[in-house]
Amino acid sequence: MEKLLIHGQRPLCGQVSINGAKNAALAIIAASLLADDIVTLENIPDIDDIKNLVMVLEKMNVRTTYLDKHTLRIDSRYMSNGCADSENVRKMRASYYLLGALLGRFKCARVAFPGGCDFGVRPIDQHIKGFQALGAEVDAKGIISIQARELRGANVFLDMVTVGATINIMLAAVLAKGTTVIENAAKEPHVVDTASFLNSLGANIKGAGTDVIRIKGVQKLHGSTYAIIPDQIEAGTYMVAAAITKGDITVKNVIPRHMDAISAKLKEIGASVIERDEEIRVIGCETMKPVKIKTLPYPGFPTDMQPQITALLSTVPGTSIINESVWDNRFRYVEQLKRFGANIDVEGRIAVVDGVDNLVGTEVEAVDLRAGAAMVLAGLAAQGETYINNVTFIDRGYEQLVNKLNAMGAWIERIDSDTPIQIMQEKVI
Repeated sequence: MEKLLIHGQRPLCGQVSINGAKNAALAIIAASLLADDIVTLENIPDIDDIKNLVMVLEKMNVRTTYLDKHTLRIDSRYMSNGCADSENVRKMRASYYLLGALLGRFKCARVAFPGGCDFGVRPIDQHIKGFQALGAEVDAKGIISIQARELRGANVFLDMVTVGATINIMLAAVLAKGTTVIENAAKEPHVVDTASFLNSLGANIKGAGTDVIRIKGVQKLHGSTYAIIPDQIEAGTYMVAAAITKGDITVKNVIPRHMDAISAKLKEIGASVIERDEEIRVIGCETMKPVKIKTLPYPGFPTDMQPQITALLSTVPGTSIINESVWDNRFRYVEQLKRFGANIDVEGRIAVVDGVDNLVGTEVEAVDLRAGAAMVLAGLAAQGETYINNVTFIDRGYEQLVNKLNAMGAWIERIDSDTPIQIMQEKVI
């Protein structure tokens, strides 16, 4: 076990290259099981969530090979059933994509309940609604068990905009008989990327990126080579890093239109945001302004960027208001930010942030993946030294975060969790 030691108040300058999107890669890896063939995925991020899902696949007799650090070959021709109930399944939320993929291929699926970050109730009722509409029977007692004699296309109206259910229903429907229509579908970039990948396998999906997706079932899918899109949230985190340290960072290998909501808020706060074809330059400023933010499904401001922007706003003079409309308990990390001296009051899904002159280094916990990123950002801005525990949360979704930040002027060390802080302080001094 390790923790991070951050020496704060060092402006970050330079450039950083963004890896493949975590959320797209997890869905696409699961989707690859629909092809009784070999699939090669490029631009796969080298993060713990991906490694964990690959371990799940290997236990299902799927042959996986890394051709290089970011290229994964998946051979699912030797799979024999739709069972995925290992302990690894319970370590991440995205394991629920195995339900749609296995149901689509084998007409049955047995998958343990998913895990992942804990920031409120995260039901899968819309997933189940979609599977049942396609003709499946679902038993969700202890383990999620789904079976169907055959899958037939259907009209599915989602009661709320949900990325997971949109993708899972797509996965189950691509090999179903007839046409499936998903209404009130999620529009996130990783929904579009998953649909594009499935089409590269021979699926017939139209409308991804709009609120109505039409899937015409096909008899069989074939192999493909496909490159994952850049990670919107990783890019946004580095953009905020530039603003919170009053630095100058060029974020490379991005799709600027995916970043519109984040770019708009950074501009409103006062940062300079300069977009080019596949990169965005963010320049922090001394004088920043408070803003109001409401998290929304894409193309709105992403909930996965809410903790990071809250860390930034805790350093902005004046009062900012953050409305978390997606998850019911995503402000658990606020108590950790308060240890830095942040002035934040939370009432339900609303956070009122009164900016302070300076954050002060302290010892904090990463309570989930994006909250961990927020702690890193606060540590970069804080006076003195910051220690962050539970680094495994951060490793789940950020490839080489420490190395990338250090290359731009940060001073971050990974140290043993058992090392007393006082000894480390004496060592640094």
